[in-house]
Amino acid sequence: MATELWAIGLVLFANIIGSLGAIFLKKASDKLSFKLKSIIHNEYLIFGLVMYGLATIFFIPALKGGELSVLYPFVATVYIWVSLLSIKMLGEKMNNFKWIGILFIILGVVFIGIGS
Repeated sequence: MATELWAIGLVLFANIIGSLGAIFLKKASDKLSFKLKSIIHNEYLIFGLVMYGLATIFFIPALKGGELSVLYPFVATVYIWVSLLSIKMLGEKMNNFKWIGILFIILGVVFIGIGS
């Protein structure tokens, strides 16, 4: 079974949504306590969980469009999106080691894509 381009695109789209989920869960952790009222009223927590759910909803149909051994390595791009969104939305800093790590992730995904 050849992996369809739309399936790769859908996996990448799901990764971006999932990355937003991680960012909002990080924001939720700032005001989280383990009291039910705190959990229910934490809009960042709810939004983060919804984003993770949406990412899963988009990821599942993408699996129909190709081989898991090709599609799943694209999930590694979530680390790239989280790093970039952390800079923009959380004010985090990147150092050279993180940028090199991102480069290796990109190379790894490209090599797997070429090998399919």
